[in-house]
Amino acid sequence: MKNLSPLPTIMFEALVRAALLEDLGRAGDLTTDCIVPKDRRTTTVLAARQSGTVAGLDIARLAFRLLDQDVDVVVHTPDGSKVTQGQAVASVRGPARAILTAERTALNFLCRLSGIATATASIVNAVRGHKAEIACTRKTTPGLRALEKYAVRAGGGSNHRFGLDDAILIKDNHIAIAGGIRPAIERARAGAGHLVKIEVEVDTLTQLDEALALAPDAVLLDNMSADELRQAVGMVAGRAITEASGRIMSASAPVIAATGVDLISIGWLTHSAPILDIGLDFREL
Repeated sequence: MKNLSPLPTIMFEALVRAALLEDLGRAGDLTTDCIVPKDRRTTTVLAARQSGTVAGLDIARLAFRLLDQDVDVVVHTPDGSKVTQGQAVASVRGPARAILTAERTALNFLCRLSGIATATASIVNAVRGHKAEIACTRKTTPGLRALEKYAVRAGGGSNHRFGLDDAILIKDNHIAIAGGIRPAIERARAGAGHLVKIEVEVDTLTQLDEALALAPDAVLLDNMSADELRQAVGMVAGRAITEASGRIMSASAPVIAATGVDLISIGWLTHSAPILDIGLDFREL
């Protein structure tokens, strides 16, 4: 696993608070408030229902503590850790009302992010031994991009652009509207700052040859066969970063990685990865 920087939870407090408010509605947690005494305290465990890679524990902790600062969350398996079915990933102790009320919000974040980390880890493992890094895309849940990209890193992957302002990525529609690869790259270079990198998407080796004459920083090799990718890597010969994309799954990733590309970008890691099932189990004090 790569070195995983701490998640700056202060950036996501408003997001988690909004999720809690969505659940609490106008009258709060009617069920818990009616049934559980206000002074009741308890100990619970966040436990994995299946094997995978954990991500999002700091966000889960934030959900509990926004309801009551007296809730204590002790992490047993940090983000990026592999867990097995039944393994406790964290203990949650404190006021029972706050724990029960925040449970679903905390788990929604934790299961979603852990699912992305698990899916990423499966692809990273599939291409182990090759130089290709696994990268996500901008195909993310609106409002959750930074968290989902963090989960990709927790799974051992890398991040592509966070937004449209990170870098210039010239795609097929840009090329069509600009009137070709040359005018698109020339206009991009004329308008870009000196620190802004330029990547161009190509679908054929002919397009790649045209793009390379204009020295882009990276080329996105879209929906090419393994044989085409191998030829493309040879044509580039280290002059630009090579990125393969287009419906790449666990089964096809090793073949793509073996072509020698630098990056493999996969949109489904953030838009279609299944959750990792994690639940809350009670253990009374």
